Amino acid sequence: MNFKNLAYLKSGTVQQQEIYRLLTEYRIMDKLQGYNPVLIGTFPIDIAVEGSDLDICCQAKDLDAFLDDIDQRFKEYDFYQSCSRLIGGVETVVANLQIQGYPIELFAQNRPVEQQNGYQHMIVEYKILLEEGALFKQKVIALKKAGMKTEPAFAKLLNLPGDPYLALLKYRDTK
Repeated sequence: MNFKNLAYLKSGTVQQQEIYRLLTEYRIMDKLQGYNPVLIGTFPIDIAVEGSDLDICCQAKDLDAFLDDIDQRFKEYDFYQSCSRLIGGVETVVANLQIQGYPIELFAQNRPVEQQNGYQHMIVEYKILLEEGALFKQKVIALKKAGMKTEPAFAKLLNLPGDPYLALLKYRDTK
């Protein structure tokens, strides 16, 4: 599956088609083009629930310049806010906004998107969903609807001990 090309959303579920329309109509990925943007998280792997946000992962060699750029490009959107902070010991820029009721999070680090944990978690989860099937997917969605975050839901269903975020990456390495 090539998650870097949004074309898969056009032929996906009704919700995925709506996400494709939204991202295209508002030219979100075009505005982030210089930062290798990739939609990650629950929408690409079709486990989003009400309130799920659209996570867009980016690579920015100069995080201060990225922050200035997105502040200029996205500040007019509802509930826009941005900040720089350390996440997992890595300097990160995070911005949040909302378009047509969909919360969107822009996330950037100075490393390739494919090496960022959010992207890696999505790939692991996608493979698990393929291996485990529809019933497992419904159980993940049920846990999410009950308020559990995605990685903890997967870890619970797979009986993975410890930190669910690290456990999923370790799980990937054992497969």
